[in-house]
Amino acid sequence: MRRILVLTHTGREDALSAAVDTCSRLREAGLIPVMRRLEMQAVRNTPEGEKLQVEVLDEDSDLSSIELGVVLGGDGSVLRAAELVRNAGVPLLGVNLGHVGFLAESERTALQETVQAIVERCYTVEKRMAIDVQIWLGNRRIAHTWALNEAAIEKANRERMIEVVMEVDGRPLSTFGCDGVVMATPTGSTAYAFSAGGPVVWPEVEALIMVPISAHALFAKPLVVAPSSRLAIEILTRTDAEAVLWCDGRRTIELPPGARVEVTRSDTPVKLARLNQTPFSERLVNKFELPIQGWRGPVKASEQITATTSLPIITPPLQVVEPRHHEPKPEPSSSAGKEHRRLL
Repeated sequence: MRRILVLTHTGREDALSAAVDTCSRLREAGLIPVMRRLEMQAVRNTPEGEKLQVEVLDEDSDLSSIELGVVLGGDGSVLRAAELVRNAGVPLLGVNLGHVGFLAESERTALQETVQAIVERCYTVEKRMAIDVQIWLGNRRIAHTWALNEAAIEKANRERMIEVVMEVDGRPLSTFGCDGVVMATPTGSTAYAFSAGGPVVWPEVEALIMVPISAHALFAKPLVVAPSSRLAIEILTRTDAEAVLWCDGRRTIELPPGARVEVTRSDTPVKLARLNQTPFSERLVNKFELPIQGWRGPVKASEQITATTSLPIITPPLQVVEPRHHEPKPEPSSSAGKEHRRLL
């Protein structure tokens, strides 16, 4: 039997309602919906979900038996779900109930079509690069985690900047005071890194991104480096200002002066399910509601007009202009000069 994991935001009524709708449609189509116990209990506390029939994850079934995970919520919900299924390799399909929803594949209004696509297996799976994050203090590794979007270093105290050294591939680039530094993936380029002034990187591009936040420096520009590179930020000990590391806005670690954060490409990606092959440029326009009025598009092959004769190249004749020399006017004679002065 095909099992579909349904993950929802328990603090939102619309998300709980969408979970009931999704599970009911999956059950009607002969698939088995699976939920975590806490989410199942939250759904059953709603009037429409009292008699909901689902399996409970880690009790009736485990992640190894799950074909696909459906996430009902915003990007934060997808990031939470990625923590759960990443190591099991379960692909996630996001149904956006939030605002922008860059990680989501469909909207709440298209939930019926989304469930039907799952039933008919009309989806593809793509791998999104994640990053491996290590935190060192002296010669001791004090933490090891990962991120799908970004690892963001921020100042711990609002009134004090942190002093950092920015490093790529074991070589320092610059030192400056700042509010923080974001080290992101292409998936995360439209998240925190975008808000900090970083570039938008297409998901198909394999790269790592480093974006300083409010840096007090002349050279503190966003950097895009190879996916094989090693990014690092060191918290200097010039001051006692402390920092904090946030990974995907979910996992946090305190960074004392002298701490070092290293970021490399992770060997374990996050799998996302796609219902259609919409170009990323179109997703940008739709999500950010970008103005595109006046666009004509490329000329179609059937509409191209081939010239019957080649157009002549008209070159204006070259004119050589000789420089003009002006002869100085002769000085007036002495008598004429005296007469001229008398008249003046």
